[in-house]
Amino acid sequence: MAGPKHAARLASQYRSVAASRTVRAYLLPGVRSLSSTAPVKDEATVESTSSASGLDPALVCTPKEERALLKTGVKPIGSRRRRAALQSSSNLPFEQLPYQCFQEARKVLQVDREDKLQQITTERARIERLQAQDPATCGGEAQKQRRLASMQKYLEKLKILADINDPVIKKRFEDGKGDMDRPIYRYLADRQWRSYRRPLVVQRITQMDVVPDILPSINPTADVRIAFGRRKIPPGEFVESRVSETPPHLRVQVFDKGDRLVSVAVVDPDVPDPERNNFKYRCHFLACNIPISPTSTSVPLSRLSAETQTLLPWLPPHAQKGTRYHRLSVFVMQQPNGSEIDAPSLREKIERDGFKLRSFVDKLGLLPIGGNMFRSQWDEWTAGVMKRAGVEGTNVEFRREKLEPLRKVQLPLKKKENIGGLPSKRT
Repeated sequence: MAGPKHAARLASQYRSVAASRTVRAYLLPGVRSLSSTAPVKDEATVESTSSASGLDPALVCTPKEERALLKTGVKPIGSRRRRAALQSSSNLPFEQLPYQCFQEARKVLQVDREDKLQQITTERARIERLQAQDPATCGGEAQKQRRLASMQKYLEKLKILADINDPVIKKRFEDGKGDMDRPIYRYLADRQWRSYRRPLVVQRITQMDVVPDILPSINPTADVRIAFGRRKIPPGEFVESRVSETPPHLRVQVFDKGDRLVSVAVVDPDVPDPERNNFKYRCHFLACNIPISPTSTSVPLSRLSAETQTLLPWLPPHAQKGTRYHRLSVFVMQQPNGSEIDAPSLREKIERDGFKLRSFVDKLGLLPIGGNMFRSQWDEWTAGVMKRAGVEGTNVEFRREKLEPLRKVQLPLKKKENIGGLPSKRT
């Protein structure tokens, strides 16, 4: 009998076959799509809603319609092939596809899932028994807590294994309908993030020397995304000064369960210091006590509490004329044990210019869990942004010092000595 992994591959293959056959029916009008029962509306068709432009995100199948839909802020659901299939025929619900091998594969997966559910029940009973035991009988409180943590970790793994091969779970995740309260969707989202976006962010912050210029090191475990209004900013992109004049909106996605409090810092390490002929740091934004969770990911910097959260309000990024681009680095740091920071007392001790994030992290015991960055340079709107923010120096232009070339020193030639009384050769 085939194992669950083989059954999962078969289910995935038949999911693709189902979509491709329906697309062929769409390309050839008059060919009736395969159906063994009365026409039933597809699950995605029932759940879909029309956007402001009148386009259905579950049915658009041309690039022109997709662009029009994206302009309204709505993303198309699923792949273009699947949307074309839904538009062209009356499909069956996904789990009722009339393919014998597909249904047999689902049976194998169902048996495997029932086995994992039984293991979950057994593991939960073991955890309850251990929690009820006296610490003196199981090696002390520290040993008991270590065993409980190990058993809880194994329980979460069983929850993932129970649903990892379910094609319906994968379909809902691909459609963006996964519930991040469930371990399986957090696992799939984390795996997707680590496959592309995390390496991209790490490459940007290391290639542009954000690490170690601002922090000595970082191991990102949270996905941090930046947006100014509706404009989403890829890592390292140049942002016009008029766009970055207002605070950005962050989306911080964590992949482990539980609520936590984080601090957010936006630091520029490229502020020119003419007196020392060097560069210094400037903190453009600093806040603390921001609650996030796997389902609560929105962090609008402009809406944070000025009394209990914001330590330094938003200062628009500005690269003065003649300077190279500035690296605006965004870091999210988890506060220890979910404890709150006394914002009013800390606010009096922090200065914007010369702010060193590594000292701030060490002093408060913070753990950097995510980061991102964008760049700013002098443009036609920078002078106006600086005036509105009350920043001086709009009439100052930095120029590189012209280095004088080293003078070529002519050393005197040494005369050759006449050895043995022999006449020297003329050169």
